[in-house]
Amino acid sequence: MLPRFTSFRDPAPILARRLVQLYVGLLLYGIGIALIVRGELGVAPWDVLTQGISKQTGLNFGPITVITSVFVLLLWIPIRQRPGFGTIMNVLLVGPAADLGLWLIPAGLDLWVRILLLPAGILVLAIATGLYIGAHFGPGPRDGLMTGIHARTGWRIWIVRTSIELVVLAAGWLLGGNVGIGTVAFAVLIGPLCGYTIPLFAIRRASVERADAGASGGTAPQQAGTATAAPAAPTSPGVASSTAAPAAPAP
Repeated sequence: MLPRFTSFRDPAPILARRLVQLYVGLLLYGIGIALIVRGELGVAPWDVLTQGISKQTGLNFGPITVITSVFVLLLWIPIRQRPGFGTIMNVLLVGPAADLGLWLIPAGLDLWVRILLLPAGILVLAIATGLYIGAHFGPGPRDGLMTGIHARTGWRIWIVRTSIELVVLAAGWLLGGNVGIGTVAFAVLIGPLCGYTIPLFAIRRASVERADAGASGGTAPQQAGTATAAPAAPTSPGVASSTAAPAAPAP
């Protein structure tokens, strides 16, 4: 049963901005993935897995991304994670957005063009992450899995993150996914870049709790007018958690 989404309890102008920022961020996230893939110099761990499954099944990149996201979302059940509206939109939109980017950008480009596509893709992905996370609609499936395991086991975020991505990377490589310098560049750069873009694009929200407390005569939490804490950098595709500080390597 899906949770009741409380993230819509904002004044109309703020809610409208958050929704626009969410959808623009998810679209750009898919485009960023496509830029990195078309660079053909190695992709992020989750995209290595997607490429590997694509080679073995013949399915397009986008549908595999959606299917993988749904599978990861099912893993939230035993760790009692609850999806947000942004989680569901991440599942549905990042894959098609990546397919759109792959359709727009041809394969087999000259080496110098592909070298430019790699950093461009990482930068676009970092901006997209800041937009998507800054809208405060919940983590993506992969980062929710990471933070959920962390919450249930007490293991450190970097241990959980590294363990998941090593397993995913190994599986993707065995299936034929593209591991290369781009994989290393993504791991090294995405954390610091998202550490800058997430607070940059975080939308300041009026505290719903404060409004409720005021109506009942209670004491309001001191978080009105402030952005929520910056989450962890994404594990492609998309998307990132809304509870932990940015960290590399890196929805």
